[in-house]
Amino acid sequence: MRPLVADIDLDALRHNYQLACRCAPQSRSVAVIKADGYGHGALACAQALESQAPAFAVACIEEALTLRQGGITQPIILLEGIFSADELALVDSHGFWIAVHSQWQVDALLAASPIKPIPVWLKVDSGMHRLGFAIDEAAAIWRQLSAAPSVASLHLMSHFASADSRDNRYFNQQMTRLQGLASELEAPLCLANSPATLAWPVAHGDWNRPGVMLYGSDPLEVANEITQQLQPVMTLRSEIIALRELEEGEPVGYSGRWRAPRRSRIAVVACGYGDGYDRHARDGTPVLVNGQRCAIAGKVSMDMLTVDVTDVPDAAIGSDVVLWGRASNGEVLSVDEVARYCDTISYTLLTGVLPRAPRRYHGRSA
Repeated sequence: MRPLVADIDLDALRHNYQLACRCAPQSRSVAVIKADGYGHGALACAQALESQAPAFAVACIEEALTLRQGGITQPIILLEGIFSADELALVDSHGFWIAVHSQWQVDALLAASPIKPIPVWLKVDSGMHRLGFAIDEAAAIWRQLSAAPSVASLHLMSHFASADSRDNRYFNQQMTRLQGLASELEAPLCLANSPATLAWPVAHGDWNRPGVMLYGSDPLEVANEITQQLQPVMTLRSEIIALRELEEGEPVGYSGRWRAPRRSRIAVVACGYGDGYDRHARDGTPVLVNGQRCAIAGKVSMDMLTVDVTDVPDAAIGSDVVLWGRASNGEVLSVDEVARYCDTISYTLLTGVLPRAPRRYHGRSA
């Protein structure tokens, strides 16, 4: 079989979740597993965290139904809420919680007669300017929902635009607005995403929403002593399937972008953009071959990429190649570092790994 696989370490996932909880011991931490668990497999991740996480968060009802059908019984929060009033029947029957960010959603809730009142997270636009009610209109909406028989518990929810930067006035502006509103309403808060969980204790509310940090990616611009404890959950690995000896000056790959600076040994690896590996990876993008750092040489193809293994004499057909994650010798290549070479972020790499790279689960819940 083709050797490309995405190894998923469920013990590392649990470690990262526990780290999020230790960062904010007075908060409850929702495990965010939207986008199929950031590419790791949402149901497998939920099952691995089932005994620890009090709730899960997804983007939409389709993702929530997949978890329910897989036996997950915890509350599941729909972070984008409902997309039509018809979804409220499913929300009611499956016990989902919903974010409410638009007037039409409020109107749908007020008109509904669910069997059980629905827990609601009222989304406030504190400065992201994406979803949510403006600060000056949120209090009226809160009071309206508080009086509605269709609504159970209410929380205030918002999202930070730049919590990844420690020196950020805009974050402080958002916090000031939210604290004022929460004080006025005596409302419980759900604010902290991964970077705020890791670096902004002031944002730790009744609930936090750690996401990408659960999968071992550092969301901060500058790592701190906490983020250095994160463990990679996905190891994208393959093998060398061919080797080439090139003379100095010979090109590799489409358009001959890379040329050998010396007599070189080039390995062909079974992984390409057809598997979700980023085609924009630059020459020099790191990989691990037999646990040793090497560099991509030439453009990534649909099914293959090429690596300069001149300085790895034991590289052979069948040698282990780690595109990101942990090699068998313990060496780690972070997905964040690879993302920088691709001029992107770890989120796009992790969620972009396609089904052609099968997920293989390890750990106590595998």
